[in-house]
Amino acid sequence: MTVAIERERLASTFTELCQISTPSRRERPLADHLVRCFTGLGADEIYIDQSGGQTGSDTGNLLIRFAGNAPEIEGLFFSCHMDTVEPGENVEVVRVGDTFTSGGDTVLGGDDKSGIAALIELMTVLTRSGSRHGMIELVFTTCEEIGLLGAKHLEYSWLRSKYGYALDSTGIDKVIIGAPAANKIKIDVHGIAAHAGLNPEKGINAFCLAAKAIAALRLGRLDEQSTSNFGLIRGGVATNIVPDLITLEGEVRSHSAEKLLEYTQEIERTFHRTVGNWQSPCVEHQGLPSVDIKVEKEYPAMLLEHASPVMARVRQAGRRLGKELEFVVAGGGSDANILCSYGLPTAIVATGMNKVHTTDECLDLNDLVSLTELLHALATHPGE
Repeated sequence: MTVAIERERLASTFTELCQISTPSRRERPLADHLVRCFTGLGADEIYIDQSGGQTGSDTGNLLIRFAGNAPEIEGLFFSCHMDTVEPGENVEVVRVGDTFTSGGDTVLGGDDKSGIAALIELMTVLTRSGSRHGMIELVFTTCEEIGLLGAKHLEYSWLRSKYGYALDSTGIDKVIIGAPAANKIKIDVHGIAAHAGLNPEKGINAFCLAAKAIAALRLGRLDEQSTSNFGLIRGGVATNIVPDLITLEGEVRSHSAEKLLEYTQEIERTFHRTVGNWQSPCVEHQGLPSVDIKVEKEYPAMLLEHASPVMARVRQAGRRLGKELEFVVAGGGSDANILCSYGLPTAIVATGMNKVHTTDECLDLNDLVSLTELLHALATHPGE
């Protein structure tokens, strides 16, 4: 059984959302737009929390509640993030047939405006048709793309739902039930500056020390549960100055808490050992190198139980629509990791977006319609 989705209305909604510029920490224009939109659809409660003071965003997370008209259907929440990655300013949406792309100079913004568009269409259909549904809560977070900051500072006491669905993954008819934990690692390697042409022997090259440590590390795929990467490096002043500070930023991810700790400590030991074993080529050398390492827990792991209500409901929704949903364990983190850590089991539902975080990003309208049909089935029927 399917519900009639107005394709062109959904397409227009998606296009309008993508054309609202929402880089991380500047989500206010979209939040204001959504307030107007859901007010017009008869939302029972609309609340912007106070998380902006912690995230640095120009708005808080947006929380919206529709009370529903069928108390026998258990309430649930849907979550999307409002921010997009750069380049995301002044997006020009190009539509050819049913395929949406950007003009080529920016991302499209389907991550995560595809999910938001589907929610607007869902509530439009429910409101205008009078379909019976339970309580629906909508969570629109800020700063997801820069560390899940909005979700980390969400006012969870506002929510009444016991579980929900984050609309935030590539592909379609796919449900992510597990994701790894991650540690962020920032390393400052301190050397000693010196003129690279006149007296290089008096310097300690922090870049060389950092490179030696990195070369000794295991990076990439560490095992079937774990990965590690260093992706940012900064430092140096000029080519004729021995660099005295190099900063590296990286991460370790794992579905195992024990392995996450093990691989993080391996990185720390390698840098401390490399710097500690430095030997001066100059007898008269003054000073020693040092290293400062800061490890921050980025997000915890999540893994949903097969028999949990959140899983039962999405399986039932898929069956009602004749969909063969794919249930997968992924390698990336999202707001769902944070929501789960607060005792709110959250499955991640694919929205149809593809090639995200690139200027080749695209979305098929047929997938967006399919997503909205699945959300309708979730909202209007209980689980198994």
